[in-house]
Amino acid sequence: MIRSVLGLAGAALLAASATAPATAAPEAPAPQITPQPQQVVQLGDDVPVPERVSVVADREVDQPTRDLLVAVLRGAGAQQVDVVDASQQPDAPLVVRVGGIGTDDIARGLRDAGVEVPPELPAEGYALAAKDGAVVLGGVDSDGVYYSAQTLRQLVREHGIAGAGVVDHPLMPLRGAIEGFYGSPWTHQERLDQLAFYGDVKLNTYIYAPKDDPYHREKWREPYPADKLAELGELIDQGDAHHVRFTFALSPGLSICYTSEQDWQALTGKLQAMYDLGVRAFSLPLDDIDYTKWNCAEDEAKYGAPSPGSAGQAQVDLLNRVQREFIATHEGAQPLQAVPTEYSDTEDSPYKKTIREQLDPAVEMMWTGVGVVPPEITVPQAEEAAAVWGRKVFVWDNYPVNDFDATAGRLLLAPYAKREPGLHDHLSGIVLNPMNQASASKVAEFGAADFTWNDTGYDATRAWREAARYLAGGDPGTTEALLAFFDLEHLAPTLDDEIWQPQAPELDRRLQEFRSTWADDKAAAVAALRPYAELIAAAPKRIRDGVADPAFVTDAEPWLEATELWGSALLTSLDGLQSRADGDDAAADQAFAEAADLARRAGEIRTIPGETRPEGPVRVGDGVLDTFIAEAPDLR
Repeated sequence: MIRSVLGLAGAALLAASATAPATAAPEAPAPQITPQPQQVVQLGDDVPVPERVSVVADREVDQPTRDLLVAVLRGAGAQQVDVVDASQQPDAPLVVRVGGIGTDDIARGLRDAGVEVPPELPAEGYALAAKDGAVVLGGVDSDGVYYSAQTLRQLVREHGIAGAGVVDHPLMPLRGAIEGFYGSPWTHQERLDQLAFYGDVKLNTYIYAPKDDPYHREKWREPYPADKLAELGELIDQGDAHHVRFTFALSPGLSICYTSEQDWQALTGKLQAMYDLGVRAFSLPLDDIDYTKWNCAEDEAKYGAPSPGSAGQAQVDLLNRVQREFIATHEGAQPLQAVPTEYSDTEDSPYKKTIREQLDPAVEMMWTGVGVVPPEITVPQAEEAAAVWGRKVFVWDNYPVNDFDATAGRLLLAPYAKREPGLHDHLSGIVLNPMNQASASKVAEFGAADFTWNDTGYDATRAWREAARYLAGGDPGTTEALLAFFDLEHLAPTLDDEIWQPQAPELDRRLQEFRSTWADDKAAAVAALRPYAELIAAAPKRIRDGVADPAFVTDAEPWLEATELWGSALLTSLDGLQSRADGDDAAADQAFAEAADLARRAGEIRTIPGETRPEGPVRVGDGVLDTFIAEAPDLR
């Protein structure tokens, strides 16, 4: 039950945090909540969770939220959870009231608990209060109610539910991920798991745009086969169950004839099939195409010689027609999203001028930042982008995607960083383009969820540590091992191989301290470094045994295997250095030879064939760990 309404790691974290005895604990600060809420106040002692709990739900509270609350309360120790209508009289020692934030009983319960709710809380906003043996949750809309339940999940701890009040809402309306990478697409099960995870961390957008799905790009005119269509239907349902908007992207730019009525019918027919399946959000990416040539003579006859400016006019005509003749005529359809061909800068051009002046204002325009893989995204850059496109832009953030040459052999497990607080004033949202490795992408996605919800309160290091704790299901030893492993996969390059997040900063700091100490006290230097070396060597087993998400282990297995060898090589190098400090040169030489062999074997491990683009030897702490092991024999 818990796994059906929570991500795997969320369910494990909940189970690890709660044994819920029947007596309240002394007042204590509320647990860390991710995403960071706008306001958290301490209201008093924890609220104990007895064996029987009644959930009093407004009729408008949807089934996913009801199921989530039952799972949370059972995970907190309740043996029986009855969900009753607001018109019924609850009969349980603990009553949890949930519904619209403006209903009389919810508003009164929040007010009585001392939680002040602003008169106009934005969309997806919510408030909750846990105080004096009662719990009240209210949302501005169905999303807000669901998010209040997700926050309640994080308030569960050993002694019950933390006595706290929360008033919260997101600062960016669009928050999530775009499966837009090259190489092996995610499997159906990986997508289902991602959508459950997004619900856990309050991401609300998933854009289906895998470059290597032929029916998305090369064969865009052709309908999906029945089995693939059925899978897409399951994804839509899974998104609905976790309050995630499934956005279908169709990328016709490689071959479309803009003036062809037959192509128009093929395009809208494909969109209609998705609408009939339940899709209400659509995207037309026109990225990574050659816009200096036409795909048919009729386009040249209408728009003139091929050029960026004439391509912009053809694209505007297409996008406006889709927005006005398809989106606007279909009930519940969200504004069209689009990716321009010039997507990675803020320099004005004839192409951008045409779009700025003629594109329907309802269309959401995506932008990757100043660069395809930007080392930073700043407020001034976003302001420039809004000016050149004539609207707030929707960021397609190419981190942690690892489908380009500079990422060969890498997992990108550094924090989500170098995105400036205040961006919410200038963006309609951010979606990350993740790695081929879906579960490993959760590290960056976790941070992006925190940032896009509340960029003004974002702390990249805090989010990084909380991501490790989430994947560890709350287990401290596994969390520690994951953080050491993340550090070894910290390097983040741009498309031009500029390094914008350094490799293994924590290990590098410790090695610098070692070198400084070694000159004066060799034994002390070895003793200080050895515990961290032991952590690295033991981390792979701890992760395999303790991580809450087994798919993370599957994704990371080549890197875990290499880390075991590199960790052993580091420990063996320290043995050699200790022998040298003791004056036993023969033992030192033997240890250094063993370390070199371990390093050689580690360097021969490769990525899983067919899983990653590009393939190659896996990289672990490269430039830091391997350098130290190579230099150790020369330290005197």
